[in-house]
Parts: sequence; C-alpha cells; structure tokens
Amino acid sequence: MVKNALQAQLLKAGLVDNKKAKKLTKQAQHEQRAGLSNDAEIKAKIAQDQQQKQERDQQLNSEKQRQLEEKTLKANIIQMIGQHKIKDTDGDSIYQFIDENKIKKVYINQQIYNALVSGSLVIAKENEQYAYLPKALADRIEQKMSGFILWKKSEENQETTDEEDPYAAYVIPDDLMW
Repeated sequence: MVKNALQAQLLKAGLVDNKKAKKLTKQAQHEQRAGLSNDAEIKAKIAQDQQQKQERDQQLNSEKQRQLEEKTLKANIIQMIGQHKIKDTDGDSIYQFIDENKIKKVYINQQIYNALVSGSLVIAKENEQYAYLPKALADRIEQKMSGFILWKKSEENQETTDEEDPYAAYVIPDDLMW
C-alpha cells in the first residue's frame, strides 16, 4: 500500500492519511511518466546552457589574454626606454614641456637642450621620471603603444592663425627663453 519509507513514517506520525498517500503516489508516478517526455527539452536546455557557458569562458579567456599581451607590451616598452635613454643629462639649461596638462620644468645640459629643440631627441615617461630618447626609437614606441612619449617636436606648425592677426607672419621659436 505504501510505496516508500517516508510515506510510511508520515502515516505513522498521523500527518498523512491513506487517501492522501495514494494520491501523492499516483501524482509522483504521473510526474515520472510525464518527465520522460520532458527529457528532450531538459537535454536541449542543458546543451544550450553549456554552450553559453563555453562562449562566456572564451570571451573571458580572450580578455585575459589581451590584458596579458598589453601588460607584456608595456613591460617591453619600459625596458626599451630604460636601455636606450640618454644618461648624464643634468645641467643648467631649463626646458619646459607639458605632462598631464601641467607645465613641467627640467634642468638639462646644453647638448640635450639643443637636441630637443632640433627634434632629434624626444621626452618619454619612465615610471615617475623623464627619459630622453632618440627620435627613431620614439617613433617605434609610439607605433606599438601610445602614452609613453610626452613631447615630440612636430615637423609642421599645427596652430591655426587668424587672418586679421597683425603678428601672423612672425613665427614664435620653440626655444624662446623668457
């Protein structure tokens, strides 16, 4: 009469009567029979969930791989800057440039100053300090990743001039000392 031990215990405790136990047994058998027809739907849902999880995992892996490549590239650029920077730059000449929207002032020797003004050297950021690099190396670094080269003399004057400006014909030199 009673199919499982739980039903027997419920009957002994008086929580369920015989009619209700039979009804629950029939309902469980009906659900079991009906559940067999839902197996295809359940398997399809499981397969779809697995496919979605696999796609999410692939996206996460590609993002992690991209971050790792970017980190490696940054480390390589920092190493290149460290190896090729010009040492012994201290001097009495003052050179000013813009870093993060602030005007920075560095004291360098006259030879470095002349090279910066002529455009053969550029200023790069090395951790929290500044490094002076040859223009060819700076161009390679700029191709790989931007953000390291702070100042580079451009070949053309990018400022637009007003036609009515009486001083438009006069060029302001980069190395003007105030």
